[in-house]
Amino acid sequence: MTIPHQAIVTDQAPRPGGHYAQGMLAGDWLFVSGQLPIAPDGTVHSTAPFAEQAELALANALAVVRAGGKTPAQVAKATLYIAGVGNWGEANAAFARAFGDHRPARSIVPVPELHFGVLIEIEMIAL
Repeated sequence: MTIPHQAIVTDQAPRPGGHYAQGMLAGDWLFVSGQLPIAPDGTVHSTAPFAEQAELALANALAVVRAGGKTPAQVAKATLYIAGVGNWGEANAAFARAFGDHRPARSIVPVPELHFGVLIEIEMIAL
């Protein structure tokens, strides 16, 4: 059985820098590719404080969610990759601000480094 799928593209998040789509709608599921703290115009915010980077990466991921016809309340799972476990508290706080009362399943994965020297990358799944 083939599930219909469609690439999701929005100018409210940075253009893909490689061979991938910002998001992929497959049936009722929306898969959002990892979003970095890069402005929609392509400006990399690698020197911004962690909280600002987290808010920008979240805004990018949620822009793809909306472009896929979903709302933040439909996000079922998020994975946050953060440079260093010391940023866990700020990542949690930014996530809570972005989602309010909605609490999707979530993983925070500390990693040694991320592309462009940024401090966070976020991917999501929505239904």
